[in-house]
Amino acid sequence: MPDTRSLTIKVKVFIATMFEFDDGKGQGASEFRHWQKRYWQGVAPVAVRGAAYPVYCNDDGVCGAVLSIGKVRSAIAMQAILLDSRFDFSEAYFLITGAAGAPPSRATIGSVIWGTWLIDADLGHRWMPDESVGGEMPFLPCRDFDITPVLQLDPSLVACAMKLSAGAPLKRAEAVETYCSRYPDAAARGAPFIGSGTHVASDCFFHGAGLSAQVQAIARLYGADDYVISEMEGIAIAQVIQRLHGLERVMSLRVAANFDQPPPGEATAQHLATALEHTTDGLNDSIDNLEKAGGRVVNEIIARWALWRKGVPKS
Repeated sequence: MPDTRSLTIKVKVFIATMFEFDDGKGQGASEFRHWQKRYWQGVAPVAVRGAAYPVYCNDDGVCGAVLSIGKVRSAIAMQAILLDSRFDFSEAYFLITGAAGAPPSRATIGSVIWGTWLIDADLGHRWMPDESVGGEMPFLPCRDFDITPVLQLDPSLVACAMKLSAGAPLKRAEAVETYCSRYPDAAARGAPFIGSGTHVASDCFFHGAGLSAQVQAIARLYGADDYVISEMEGIAIAQVIQRLHGLERVMSLRVAANFDQPPPGEATAQHLATALEHTTDGLNDSIDNLEKAGGRVVNEIIARWALWRKGVPKS
């Protein structure tokens, strides 16, 4: 491995992925591998103290890394990378990506969703539903502490990303099509699409119609757009970037790889035990959709860097 201690790398786009499960044969569930094939073939990794995985950068200034699953681990890794003096992030754009869940009333598996708002669903006050009075939602936001449970991403950047990624070819395995047909919702039974909405992060892999409805209510409580994506890292990573470089160049892009609840007539616990099995065969297609849509934005930024380095283009 080359000596990277004296490198100074101008980062134009940083792509953050969350997991890489390699079986030693180049297989296994992976968010990173799709991006690596596109941007970092034959690129030497750069180890970063404090990050669990190395950073990869190509000659065009496109860098990326696996940050790890969950808010704590991903935020620690992002901060370690941002504080490494070998990387110049002063004008960088950030693309937070990964597999996610979706309510069947809002999206189907394989759909790619640009984040408009990021929410931390774990920050708040909770109690048991049977201890509520008059059917009130058993949740209140923490408003008396110095915490950030919600962030709005730059609407002009989201609009640009939506326009640039429109028309990206999306696919879905036949077995996943059959699985989606078990849901009565038009969105679930429809074709994958590119859309936008609120990404909600929770360290708890919540599941079921009741918790999905509660998360939707939390999004409305904060004045955000409709909850469309459930994930485990977004707002934590974004806050680290915000503190060091601002939020104006942060994008969040997730693909719906599973539903956040079972189809009607199936118990939540029973479905959760097998939910990922239903969509595992289609995970590669879902991540491929993510890379195809997000790659259009990355390529545009690099191709017209003289324009993008000044900020999000007005048109």
